[in-house]
Amino acid sequence: MTREGIRIKHKVPMDAISPFIMANRLGAANSFSSTVDISKCEQLIREKRAEGMTNLGMMHLFMAAYVRVVSQLPGINRYIRGQRVFARNGIQICMTIKKELKLNAPESVIKIFATPQDTLTEIYNSLVSEIAVNKQEGDQNSMDNFARVLVMLPRVFLKSAVGILRFLDYFGLLPRSVINLSPFHGSMFITNLGSLGIPPVVHHLYSFGNLPIFIAMGSKRTEYALNSKGEVEKRRLLDFTLTCDDRICDGHYYAAAFKLFKKILANPEQLFDKPEAVVQDIY
Repeated sequence: MTREGIRIKHKVPMDAISPFIMANRLGAANSFSSTVDISKCEQLIREKRAEGMTNLGMMHLFMAAYVRVVSQLPGINRYIRGQRVFARNGIQICMTIKKELKLNAPESVIKIFATPQDTLTEIYNSLVSEIAVNKQEGDQNSMDNFARVLVMLPRVFLKSAVGILRFLDYFGLLPRSVINLSPFHGSMFITNLGSLGIPPVVHHLYSFGNLPIFIAMGSKRTEYALNSKGEVEKRRLLDFTLTCDDRICDGHYYAAAFKLFKKILANPEQLFDKPEAVVQDIY
């Protein structure tokens, strides 16, 4: 057991060996692109904004849908540390925000802490609150301060400092305070490139830390297609890409998780209710 999770020992031999064969996330990363129908999501967003959730958007729904998937298929919330597989305690979602939508505006990385029982309302309130705090004029979060201290070091000492952090991370010895503020440690990193008006990139995973999943959202678009009755139907779609660590679970498990993710977004109103049951990972 480490500060972040519990080691999974009941793995088939090849799964236990794979972290040694694929020693880092860059070599173990699989990426794919997909599209989700957001017609019902947009309708729900309009209704809830009128009721007072004025900042509700697709970002919140994607995050809440991911949390709901973890509640049913917790294997996607695992991570690799010291070339061993662990089941993560809790859910941590990282994202980058700009204080202003200006070219040279400063950026900050924020982290949302969630549980598998959380609803869309709880995810929304957490994200709105965290963004409001970090967008305050002149505000610097803990991650900004930590990075600022590191970059003040001469290059040779900075390289040594990062090496020490890697060593401590490998053996699960990083202080919890560092893990909690690190954007490289968490369940998932998400970015909304649609807010910038561009398609989703296929993003890399980081070679430091233990983030196993990166989701990039693109712009919304309209498509006209024939339905089952042969009638032209208007559809609202959103493209996204996903990069994942192949070592935490197999392709069949990932496929089940992604199908459930899209199924939830096809009927997003369920995200306002807590899950009927939460499935625990197998240790």
